Amino acid sequence: MTLQHLFLVLLVGGAALLASITAVRVAHGVGLPSLLFFLAVGLIMGEDGIGLHFDDAQLAQALGTAALGLILIEGGLSTSWNSLRRLLAPAGVLATVGVAVSMLVTAAGVHWLLGMDWRLALLLGAIVSSTDAAATFAVLRALPLPAKLRGLLEAESGLNDAPTIILVLVFSSAGPFPSAGYVVGNLFFQLCAGAALGLVIGRLGVVALRRIALPATGLYPLATFGFGILAFAAAGVVGASAIISAYLSGVVLGNSRLPHRAANRSFAEGAGWLGQIGLFVMLGLLVDPSRLPDAVVPAVVAGLVLLLVARPVSVLVCLPGFRFPWREQAFLSWAGLRGAVPIVLATFPIVSGVEGARDLLHVVFVLVVVFTLVQGPSLPGAARLLGVIQPGQAREVQVEAAPLDTLGAELLTLTVPVGSRLHGVEISELRLPPAAVVSLIVRDGAALVPGPTTILMEGDEVLVVTAESVREATERRLRAVGRRGRLAYWLGEHGDPETGNGPAS
Repeated sequence: MTLQHLFLVLLVGGAALLASITAVRVAHGVGLPSLLFFLAVGLIMGEDGIGLHFDDAQLAQALGTAALGLILIEGGLSTSWNSLRRLLAPAGVLATVGVAVSMLVTAAGVHWLLGMDWRLALLLGAIVSSTDAAATFAVLRALPLPAKLRGLLEAESGLNDAPTIILVLVFSSAGPFPSAGYVVGNLFFQLCAGAALGLVIGRLGVVALRRIALPATGLYPLATFGFGILAFAAAGVVGASAIISAYLSGVVLGNSRLPHRAANRSFAEGAGWLGQIGLFVMLGLLVDPSRLPDAVVPAVVAGLVLLLVARPVSVLVCLPGFRFPWREQAFLSWAGLRGAVPIVLATFPIVSGVEGARDLLHVVFVLVVVFTLVQGPSLPGAARLLGVIQPGQAREVQVEAAPLDTLGAELLTLTVPVGSRLHGVEISELRLPPAAVVSLIVRDGAALVPGPTTILMEGDEVLVVTAESVREATERRLRAVGRRGRLAYWLGEHGDPETGNGPAS
């Protein structure tokens, strides 16, 4: 590659990146997952648009898998262990048994309705059985869902990618169908080995980052993310599930008291966005727009089977013993959006040389786009119709911490959200621990130093300085008052991360 070619690649790549970032803002405004706009950028840049040629499925598989690693590391870093721990059993069942049920029902439906060959039908069922956290929460993040329901959706989305990838690899292999025992054994090994590696490497990262003083603050996010990449790659090298390893290493690192935690999460969020943008733009380039019309009918049929039969059946089969009300089960059935993983997985059978795999890619592409357009805008209305949220329900207070190393203290920042019961509370009524103080409030762009009788209002940005020893107690008290008001303690609310109306991060 010449220097001139390098500049041209950087020019196109930079333009695509900025266009995709602009698309995120547009997507947020219209309430749609940004993946649709990223795919559109890829299609516009492709052969039928600007004219860029890209049809290397093997390269797309490799780069797509690497991008999924980045996305899953970021997902793990932003997952609350307190929420995940309580929901590990139902999420694990949905991510394994639920994936299998969804795959079989979808495969049977497309085989009988479309006359699709059993191998392709099983491949299609496996490919689309994975839900996508980024797509789902791009729509739901503004809704004050119960923590248990939101946590289950997030945990399932983080855990079900690994079993899905394993099943697609099994059915993409040449030769006769493998036995059920082989599939279950392979699944068990990959998940257990990947989980073990992720937990061990994540824990090693925690020990190292706590004990080693790095010379620059910016190195801590790089080191944290580096341990996640190490877990991802190590699992892949030994034949274990790299996806589950990356996710769990991120969970361990993200829920430990590491230096510069807010900076770590911000860097990871940026890396996750970069992975999503690169992934979807590349997949948009890979697809041939001229072949998409022929894929519409099979995509719609497969999507209807998945949405109206396979997903509800998998939820009904998996959750009876976990005491989820029927309304929440119905919402879970409708909220299973598909996103990055299915389109990436559709490249696996192409690389393996499965006959008809190219057509399968276009079917999956159309299915993801059409049903994201259908489900995405309808999720807030479905949540209200099913009564899983209440009008005026308070949103969770999100508290960030930045270390003040030389003082043995931390700076907490929060914004009083709309509907929070912090609104109208005096500073003295917060009853923070003695070693914590509200130092500054930014209101309507103006800073003010609060006194004991200063009243908090919606939209206030609040800075709290607290000793390290009482940081957790301070966060709990702020959460408690945000949920139940100044009488939170007497109402039995203690600000535990695993309770309340939203994710505790």
